Amino acid sequence: MPEIKWSYLHFNEMSTLEMYQILKLRSLVFVVEQNCVYLDVDDKDIAAFHLCGKIDDTLVAYVRILAPGISYTEASIGRVLTHPDYRSNGYGIELMKLAIEKTLNAFNVTSIRIGAQCYLLNFYNNLGFVEEGESFLEDGIPHIEMLYTKTT
Repeated sequence: MPEIKWSYLHFNEMSTLEMYQILKLRSLVFVVEQNCVYLDVDDKDIAAFHLCGKIDDTLVAYVRILAPGISYTEASIGRVLTHPDYRSNGYGIELMKLAIEKTLNAFNVTSIRIGAQCYLLNFYNNLGFVEEGESFLEDGIPHIEMLYTKTT
């Protein structure tokens, strides 16, 4: 399994090429693969930290990390994805573990909220996230809010 090189940058630190690669992969996964027409570019990217995993020059794993008060009261992780050609290699787990660590440290918080696609409940449960509330449709896809709380 090739090793991923990670970068963690605020929007203001990124090159246009880096942002282009992110938006291209997000479109591939969330718009084309999931057949979901929605406006991905929602102004939150400008306030976000972007955690990217690359193998050579290919972006294979990505999340955006938001401060408390932007998407939820808590800090949040969103737009979680792994490139379709690189799935089943454990990169998603590695990505989320690093994203949790970065989020907790960046904002000095003890909890993280996500809006998870329901089919990924077990994936997020195994990382320590717990469902909260009822499921809901977002852009035609069943989602549920989940909360991670750091334990000492």
